[in-house]
Amino acid sequence: MSRTIGVIGAGAWGTALAQMLASSGEPVLLWARDEGLADEINATRVNGPYLPSARLAETVRATSDLAKLSACDMALLVTPAQHMASVMAQMPAIPRDLILCSKGIEQGTGAMMHEVAHKAAPDSEIAVLSGPTFAHEVAAGLPTAVTLACGGGEEQWQRLAAAVARDTFRPYYTDDLVGAEIGGAVKNVLAIACGVVDGLRLGQNARAAIITRGFAEMLRFGEALGARPETLNGLCGLGDLVLTCSSTSSRNFSLGMALGEGADPAGLMADRRTVAEGAHTAPVLRDLAAQKGVAMPIVDAVARLLEGAEAQEIVRELLARPLRAEGAHA
Repeated sequence: MSRTIGVIGAGAWGTALAQMLASSGEPVLLWARDEGLADEINATRVNGPYLPSARLAETVRATSDLAKLSACDMALLVTPAQHMASVMAQMPAIPRDLILCSKGIEQGTGAMMHEVAHKAAPDSEIAVLSGPTFAHEVAAGLPTAVTLACGGGEEQWQRLAAAVARDTFRPYYTDDLVGAEIGGAVKNVLAIACGVVDGLRLGQNARAAIITRGFAEMLRFGEALGARPETLNGLCGLGDLVLTCSSTSSRNFSLGMALGEGADPAGLMADRRTVAEGAHTAPVLRDLAAQKGVAMPIVDAVARLLEGAEAQEIVRELLARPLRAEGAHA
């Protein structure tokens, strides 16, 4: 029996997921905020502004009418994190299964995405899909493994894994929604830090140090919020961190590189068509960490840099921090 899967958000990642899901021949309905973009995708089979490298399967159909997504059996939410609540509020009805694919923390409330979704759709079962994924590689059918965290436990996992797994797209199960979300949100901020290191030409040693010490910050923050260490040691934490901290294909890494080279933060954010979620996450993550008493000096440094602090001075301050044991919680 054929089913239709909805993908809400026609940026690069949403488009890549739609193409991946359609590779099995199933119909996929892709929502784009811009009616003109939806028409362009249907006419040309290409999302020119966001993922021009991928020619989409004929079973991918785009629409700008959110009401049509309400009839889908399940939906993947791939809107920018800061717009998830407003998009969900526009839907007349919401599918039973929601898979959240956005990585971030809501500004103003400090809410994780699964908390935002549950408030907007209390009758839906929430899952989180996260892991080391570059959109162009997923769309091209290159091998990818992800974490699929299911709030509905193993019953939901059996239902969703069968719906989203493909020959080259392999999900791994956890019921740790908090861990899956923390990994995706924190790694975006750390990727900015690694980009800054590259922009300042500080070398590979420094980048490795940022990844390692940043991962320690991720683990501390996760522990404070109840995430399981094994979740953060997996694809949605360490795996995603390694990928996005090592390549200019990462929007967050590219943003950090430009900042390290001396670009103005406000100008960069105003000019960027695609969203570097880490820039929105950094200040709210810093505040949450302070509330929980969790030391996150790299996250704090990124937040200050985005507020206009000078990159070289921030690096000097990080290097001047007191010497301590590697496993110390500070």
